[in-house]
Amino acid sequence: MSDRHIELSLDKRGVRCTAKLLDDRAPITCEAVWNALPLSEDVYHAKYARNEIYALFPAFADREPPLENPTVTPIPGDLCYFSFNGTQLGTQAYGYEPGADVKAGATVVDLALFYERNNLLLNGDVGWVPGIVWGQVVEGLDQMAEACNDLWRAGAQGETLSFRRA
Repeated sequence: MSDRHIELSLDKRGVRCTAKLLDDRAPITCEAVWNALPLSEDVYHAKYARNEIYALFPAFADREPPLENPTVTPIPGDLCYFSFNGTQLGTQAYGYEPGADVKAGATVVDLALFYERNNLLLNGDVGWVPGIVWGQVVEGLDQMAEACNDLWRAGAQGETLSFRRA
């Protein structure tokens, strides 16, 4: 199989980067994401994991992928996949607006980009939160990291994170 690539974008800011899918390390997750593309939703900046932006989606795989290629210490450029039950995210502490798909019982998929170092996936409410590393940014990370820092400082309101085939 030849390498597959996707484009991530912060649409309002007009910033894009390209990532290679890690089909050799997370084949089930890569296939699930690839088949669901394009995906676009409101972007959030992490509260607990530090240098992370992400979007939440309703479950899109026939079955949730197993924990393949897991990490609790993502590095710059890692794309991670997390799966949560809505009750895990449905508290006011997370700050999701009504309408965000965090309903009790619903599976919520979190697709995340880590843009800088020193990340630790440890949540005070639930403990360790391993993610599946399914992609790695290969082009445009510097510009995306700058936009992510701006998103942290200026806010995410009205901004979307999009994933599409490159």
